[in-house]
Amino acid sequence: MLTKPLRDEHAELLPHVESLRIAADAVGASSAPELAAKVREAEGFLTGHLIPHARAEDEALYPVVDALLGAPGATRTMSLDHVEVGRQTRLLGELRAKMASATLTRSQENELRMALYGLYVLVALHFRKEEEAYLPLLDQRLTPDGAKRMFEAMEAAARRAKEV
Repeated sequence: MLTKPLRDEHAELLPHVESLRIAADAVGASSAPELAAKVREAEGFLTGHLIPHARAEDEALYPVVDALLGAPGATRTMSLDHVEVGRQTRLLGELRAKMASATLTRSQENELRMALYGLYVLVALHFRKEEEAYLPLLDQRLTPDGAKRMFEAMEAAARRAKEV
């Protein structure tokens, strides 16, 4: 299976996706320090792992899928998922900063909960779409050399994203 490296990476990331749900569940149910720790963990996963992974997909995976489909822009909706993950991650950072300096209002708690649950659903569904739609296509149509070049390009893109 040519896409095994990407499937393995998804399998490694998916347990961390649960940190988003766990943090959302903790809003209003955990002490402020416990909640802050969970939000920091979730934000760290997003900024340190998931967003670089998403940038690598945008730069190296989706152009290959578009080419195999013969449809430039076919993966645009997936890239839009990445844009929304970035937007919600920035919101999460703003709310985390407010937590450090004051107690969140009920409205801010609701916003935090919605951001975390929203990220959880968005990321889990995004992975499922890739696993069920794009990876089988790549397994069927990509050559071993093409797969090697794609994964090397993804690794380079993820490294660059982590340097930012």
